[in-house]
Amino acid sequence: MPCPAVAVLALTVTTGFAAAQTVTPDLFSPNRQSQVITQDSPLRRTTADAMDPLNGLKLPDADRDRRSSSSSSSSTSTTTRIGQVPTYGLPAANGASTSGYDSLNRKRQKPKYYPGQAKPKPPAGPGSPPPTPVPLNATGQLRLSIPPSETANKTPLPPAMAGTIVGQPPRKRLKIDDDPFGAVGDYAGSFMVKTAVEAMAGYDTNPGRLYSPQGRAFYMVAPEFLAVSDWERHAVVADLRGSFTGYGSGLTPNADGTPLSAPLDIDRPNFTGHVDGRLDVSRDTHLLGQARLLVSTDNPGSPNVQAGLARYPIYTTVGGTFGIDQNFNRMQVSLGGTVDRTDYQWSKLTDGTSSSNDDRNFTQYGGVGRVSYELNPAVKPFVEVEGDSRFHDLYLDRNGYARNSSGGYVKAGTSFEFTRILFGEISIGYARRDYVDPRLSPLEGLLTTASLTWNATPLTTAKFYSDTQLGETTLPGTSGVLSRTYTIEVDHDFRRWLTGIGKFTYGTLDYQGDNRNDTIYSVSGDLIYKMTRSLWIKGTVRRDWLDSNQPGQSSASTVVMLGVRVQN
Repeated sequence: MPCPAVAVLALTVTTGFAAAQTVTPDLFSPNRQSQVITQDSPLRRTTADAMDPLNGLKLPDADRDRRSSSSSSSSTSTTTRIGQVPTYGLPAANGASTSGYDSLNRKRQKPKYYPGQAKPKPPAGPGSPPPTPVPLNATGQLRLSIPPSETANKTPLPPAMAGTIVGQPPRKRLKIDDDPFGAVGDYAGSFMVKTAVEAMAGYDTNPGRLYSPQGRAFYMVAPEFLAVSDWERHAVVADLRGSFTGYGSGLTPNADGTPLSAPLDIDRPNFTGHVDGRLDVSRDTHLLGQARLLVSTDNPGSPNVQAGLARYPIYTTVGGTFGIDQNFNRMQVSLGGTVDRTDYQWSKLTDGTSSSNDDRNFTQYGGVGRVSYELNPAVKPFVEVEGDSRFHDLYLDRNGYARNSSGGYVKAGTSFEFTRILFGEISIGYARRDYVDPRLSPLEGLLTTASLTWNATPLTTAKFYSDTQLGETTLPGTSGVLSRTYTIEVDHDFRRWLTGIGKFTYGTLDYQGDNRNDTIYSVSGDLIYKMTRSLWIKGTVRRDWLDSNQPGQSSASTVVMLGVRVQN
């Protein structure tokens, strides 16, 4: 049995040791601690260290936020209590805000929405169809409202086309057709062939372009044929277009017996066709060829139309071009030779006689060269030079003038394509033609050509055309006619199946060597109703003016037409 004194001493020592030791989480930690650290050692953990959230003890939210703010404010300070180890750095999740990863697993704040604003739907669970996309505005934020067109009733699609059949693989959507009512065409061997014919009927208040108008009803038939090769190399394109305008009756002769300035029979044919070919000798060398044919008559109101004609004499121009196209890196050089033959029918007069037009027949030989350089894929400037000589069948015409001549032009411009919104070609130059007869002054003037297309909107397209021509004439003492035309056209799709076309044309006719100057104006509007790809209904209203400085030569006319177009 131990001695009472020894027991009292042991109890005193144990009580004092227990009072001196503080119960901290260290005592229950599985980590091994050193038993030789003295009570006054600065490395010994204290109660304040044990309550620090950085040391692993979880505190209530309010205390944790308060201590986080206090620790962040004191982290830059080196002043601490005696016996406390300084703590440096930022506490956990100090930079987390309303978004992002929060290591303390705090509850995130929900976004606030304006009244009436579309709210995103919760994520779909496993096996649910994908949710509809959340409507966003241009800045990526939720839209306040949804356009009615997006929620309007739409034509339902068959399940096979929509790809909603269970077990069916996703169906690849077809490319949107840029022209859903355009001609489809058929393949004939390796050629894509498209054909069309227009049948129109209407009324013209002045078909002969007379100073004293006479109106007549008319009909017009206009066939078209287009064939394009589908080859990996080489190419052939045939584009043939024609029309025939017939009137129910002829014009009425003047009561005083004087001849009309227009034929009594004013029926007019017209045909324009060309076949283009390209032979790819190598990647940079191509042989080019073209065969062309033009069948037409003199324009109504032209001074070249003889007085007292029974009908318009028809003329034909047949010709061809053969050349070569060579690429030198970005530079392209094109050279070609041309030959054209023009023949006129004999004129039939109202008195039953005929008049020869052999003095108007001629053959033209010429050559053209063009050099272009591709500055970048969108801009390609060029310089073009042309020269030709015309030889008439008769050295002297009906008025005793020698009409053989030589001339040409030089022009510079550029072709460009700024995306598909604005593209085309524009050039400016100078043209001149000299005649064998010294009594005929040179025919010369500024040359302007352009072909521009501007896609203002997906529904509206604006076009601009400009052209300059040096033409022949039979007026005595007149070298020729310098004609310039400028056309502005605007196409608008009210619907995919309803198109409106507005066109305005301005032109000048300068008869050099004579004091005659004509100005032409034309305003027209077309409305096309596309019933199907194969059948269109077309209506046209056009107003034409011819303003001449010569008395009795001005005229005006209004044309109204309605018809159909059948195409394939």
